[in-house]
Amino acid sequence: MEPTNILETIRMIEEEKLDIRTITMGISLLDCIDSDGERARKKIYEKIVTQAKDLVATGEAIEAEYGIPIVNKRISVTPISLIAGASADEDYVAYAKTLDAAAREVGVNFIGGFSALVDKGYHKGDSILIRSIPRALAETERVCASVSVGSTKSGINMDAIAQMGEIIKETAELTKETQGLGCAKLVVFTNAVEDNPFMAGAFHGVGEADCVINVGISGPGVVKRALEKVKGESFDVVAETVKKTAFKITRMGQLVGQQASKRLNVPFGIVDLSLAPTPAVGDSVAHILEEMGLERVGTHGTTAALALLNDAVKKGGIMACGHVGGLSGAFIPVSEDIGMIQAVEAGALTIDKLEAMTAICSVGLDMIAVPGDTSAATLAAMIADEAAIGMINNKTTAVRVIPAPGSKVGDRIVLGGLLGTAPVMAVNPFGSSDFIARGGRIPAPVHSFKN
Repeated sequence: MEPTNILETIRMIEEEKLDIRTITMGISLLDCIDSDGERARKKIYEKIVTQAKDLVATGEAIEAEYGIPIVNKRISVTPISLIAGASADEDYVAYAKTLDAAAREVGVNFIGGFSALVDKGYHKGDSILIRSIPRALAETERVCASVSVGSTKSGINMDAIAQMGEIIKETAELTKETQGLGCAKLVVFTNAVEDNPFMAGAFHGVGEADCVINVGISGPGVVKRALEKVKGESFDVVAETVKKTAFKITRMGQLVGQQASKRLNVPFGIVDLSLAPTPAVGDSVAHILEEMGLERVGTHGTTAALALLNDAVKKGGIMACGHVGGLSGAFIPVSEDIGMIQAVEAGALTIDKLEAMTAICSVGLDMIAVPGDTSAATLAAMIADEAAIGMINNKTTAVRVIPAPGSKVGDRIVLGGLLGTAPVMAVNPFGSSDFIARGGRIPAPVHSFKN
């Protein structure tokens, strides 16, 4: 590298909050399946601890050697509904506690994969796992759960969506002492991907290798600083600036992933290009959009600005790395982005506008707090709307919503760490219970039939 490039990278890290958001080791548990649940859990624990024993130390060594902050070291595993379904167990909380114990032993901050894939229907393991989610999240510290309820190919499982509204309410109630923190570790997906390194939705897909390393990059502050230098220029210049910046960020992510892969003797999977914000000042996706000329995120033009950002990030990243995957784009989690929080509190950003933005961004309605008395049917209807956007647009969408017990519009709930602080947002006061009660499946769109 030329000296100017080295100095630029140092500035990005020290002044613009550039970091690797996560190194995530994906681990297949298919060889841990056993008809005896206790034996299966023992095999799960042993495999995770064996495969990931050096993950944290390796990440820290790369940080020290290259001076690149690696914020999180995480693990994703095969959806537990597929593993535990072979046993006679009628409750899977013990599996969640096994995952939690393994995560604690190796020192990672989160482990994802307490998951079920029910796009078209349930098998026995799916039903038991979903019923186990509230207690599993209430009784563990590091476990994250996800449920896939639809896809462009399969349509939308409305029975599962109705159930997830109830599960979210129950999870909030069981974790009310922490303002519904359990819900921050639960994602409902449409078009879920198998190589996502970000929590809470990460799981290790059955099409993946036995063990891989996936990297999630970040860097909203770097993109904002780059755009400050082209103030007033045309959108052609803005797009090119974002693309070049994303190229540089992705190169760094690829370097870290390849080094981790080599040192752990585990195949390198993908780099997820997503711009992931934090609650820290200077690390906001919302502020990038405002740098394009919006007075406040949520005003008219926000969706267009987000479309430009998402596309330019992908183009720059794909130029930089041959193995791009995961979600890859821009995240808009409200509680984790200081600019989003400010926009909500200023009255500029509503759930309806966020829903429109989710047709463009990487994920969906993410880390949104709503009043504690929001009904399960309303939560389910929010999920259904997001699922429809994902299904029709052939993209991943998700909902991570927190009906914080006892909260009302205008309150703030404090989740801590990267999860941040969430202003409680208003939901539509009119009901959707009769709509959700219909059940069944919303059919796949006609453009899904491409064989």
